[in-house]
Amino acid sequence: MQAFLKGPSSISTKPVAAKEKGAAGSSGESKRTKPIPWVEKYRPKNVDEVAFQDEVVAVLKKSLEGADLPNLLFYGPPGTGKTSTILAAARELFGPELFRQRVLELNASDERGIQVIREKVKAFAQLTASGSRSDGKICPPFKIVILDEADSMTSAAQAALRRTMEKESKTTRFCLICNYISRIIEPLTSRCSKFRFKPLSDSIQQQRLLDVSEKEHVKISNEAVSYLVKVSEGDLRKAITFLQSATRLMGGKEITEKIVTEIAGVIPKETIDELLLGCQSGSFEKLETLAKNLINEGFAVAQLVNQLHDTVVESQDFSDKQKSVIVEKLAEVDKCLADGADEFLQLMSLCALVMQQLTQNT
Repeated sequence: MQAFLKGPSSISTKPVAAKEKGAAGSSGESKRTKPIPWVEKYRPKNVDEVAFQDEVVAVLKKSLEGADLPNLLFYGPPGTGKTSTILAAARELFGPELFRQRVLELNASDERGIQVIREKVKAFAQLTASGSRSDGKICPPFKIVILDEADSMTSAAQAALRRTMEKESKTTRFCLICNYISRIIEPLTSRCSKFRFKPLSDSIQQQRLLDVSEKEHVKISNEAVSYLVKVSEGDLRKAITFLQSATRLMGGKEITEKIVTEIAGVIPKETIDELLLGCQSGSFEKLETLAKNLINEGFAVAQLVNQLHDTVVESQDFSDKQKSVIVEKLAEVDKCLADGADEFLQLMSLCALVMQQLTQNT
């Protein structure tokens, strides 16, 4: 019995040592390489690096020079720099030492019900802002609470925030970040300075992507960069993520437009043209085969709806009346898909209506 008990312990000592040695080696390697997503690696470190958002940058620069900072409300599409801007400003205001003490960040992944607003946020807001910067720069006498994705907070939690914003105005500034300002209750929006973040222009996105490509030694064609900008729709975060994915996939080879199409999950133009030709043929059996193939190839019908909308609106082959009927159907299908409807049935319903519109005059 003793031998049985001693056995494993005597056996396990060497592998543990080996494991420790391996772990030490691997930690040393990880310290050298530090692989982090490019989105985080190239996030703006200061306010000057924020691209294309001139109004908000001007306000934040004034507060960095010593002016008071109002409560802020940033809204606009994803990937336009809302979170990056306030984090960069907070780092410049407080420096690396005081940043953790003076900034409370909560986003949709954290619990943000009415209880958290009453307890955690209120407790943080009531703390006195103390301490000075080691580099001798002026440190503002307030703390910052960043509520990211504030449009996903319940109305009750937003209502609970109103009084805290007023009561703690001497020691705390709030920055609410959201995609849809209509989902923020009126009493909160009236207490904040509102700034709309615009989708980034194509030229600025192209410049940022070329800078990242140069720093990471990525070979990418000009057509691929342009297409990357097009599929990301003003979302720089999405564009940089696609670029990193394409780089990993190609392993040092040049990134082409075809690779970007595959990475982004975009449906090729030829496939959409083929589907429209199938609708034009008037054959329901052919249409059903095309729809089944499209689903079997793994293309998302929601993506098809978006691309088909652009194709139909820009096309010269449809009359205005046909366009209005098809676009109305696209909206209906999009809503049904969002509610969890079957993709194949919705696609067939859409294609049947397009076929009806294309063949009724022939």
